[in-house]
Amino acid sequence: MNPYSNHMRRNGGEVVSEAHGYDIDESILERYDFPEMIEDYLIEMEIRNYSRNTIKTYKSIVINFYNFLLAEKNLTDDRRVLRAFKKYITHLKRDKNVSQNYIYLVTVVVKKFFEFGGIHILNEIKTPKRTKSLPKHLNEQEVKNLIHAYDKAGENITKHAQLRNLRNKVILALLYSSGLRVSELVYLHTDNVDLTERTIRIRGKGEKDRIVLFDGRTKTLIEEYIEKKDDDSPFLFVNRSGNHLTPRYIQMMIKDHAKAAGIKKKVTPHILRHSFATHLLKNGVDIRAIQQLLGHANLSTTQIYTSVDMHTLKNAYDKAKSVHGD
Repeated sequence: MNPYSNHMRRNGGEVVSEAHGYDIDESILERYDFPEMIEDYLIEMEIRNYSRNTIKTYKSIVINFYNFLLAEKNLTDDRRVLRAFKKYITHLKRDKNVSQNYIYLVTVVVKKFFEFGGIHILNEIKTPKRTKSLPKHLNEQEVKNLIHAYDKAGENITKHAQLRNLRNKVILALLYSSGLRVSELVYLHTDNVDLTERTIRIRGKGEKDRIVLFDGRTKTLIEEYIEKKDDDSPFLFVNRSGNHLTPRYIQMMIKDHAKAAGIKKKVTPHILRHSFATHLLKNGVDIRAIQQLLGHANLSTTQIYTSVDMHTLKNAYDKAKSVHGD
C-alpha cells in the first residue's frame, strides 16, 4: 500500500484486494493523503537543492491541480482520474489562456508529483511539446543606457539614495557582464567575489559550482560600492534593513531603469543574461565557453539562449564563402 494512503481496508486482518487493494467506491482523494504528500514532495525538492523559484512554481502547480480535483466528483478509478487531468489541461487552455510552455510544465510537474506518491495513473499521458521562441536581447548601446540611467541624479539626493543608485548600477553591470541568474545574484555573498581575479564562485543548480567572470568597469563599480556599503551582512546586495534583495525587487528595479533609459523593449534579468550570451557569441567567444559561464548542463540549452542575429550570420556566411573563392 502506498505510504500516503489514508488507511488500509482490512477483512479479518487481510488487506482487501479489490483490483488495486482498495474499495472501488473510494475516491483518490480519500485513498491518498494529498496535503501530506505535497508537503513531503516540497521537502524532497529542498533536500535536492532545487531553487526557491522552482519550488514556488512547483508548489503552485500541484496545489492548483489538487484544488481542481477537490471540485471533481466520482474520482473512484484510474479512468476518471485520467479524464480529470485532461479536463484540467483543457480548462487551463480555454479558460486561463495559458501558454503551451506552461501546459508542458504542468504536465511534467503533476506527473512527477504523482510518481513521487506512487500513483501511476498518468503514465500514459504524453508530455506536450514546448515552443522554442527565443528570448529578446538588448543591443550594446541599450545595455549601456540601462546601466547609466540614473547617473544624472548627481549629488542632489540623500546619501541613502546615492548608495541605492550605486548598488542598482552594480547589479545591472554584474548581471550583464557575468550572465548570473537573478536567483544566484540575490544570494551572492561578498566573500564569493574575488576582485583581484575578477571572478565569482557560484553555487548553481544541482549543487554544482562554477566560476563566472566580470569586466574591469564592473570591478571598479563593485569596489566603490563595497567601500561605501555600511552593514555587516554577508550578502553583497542588501536592502535598507540589511536583508538580501528579492528577485521581485530586481525585476521591478530593472523595469524602472529601462523606463528611465527610454528603452521600449521589455527588460528582465533573463534578458540581460541572454544579452550577455548573445554578445559574447557575436564577438567570437566559443559556444562551449559560454555554456560553462552560463552553467548549462547541456550545450543545446546554450544554443537556444545564444541566437545570432541575421546580420552576424550573414557576415559569418560571406566570410566562409570567400575562403572557398566564391
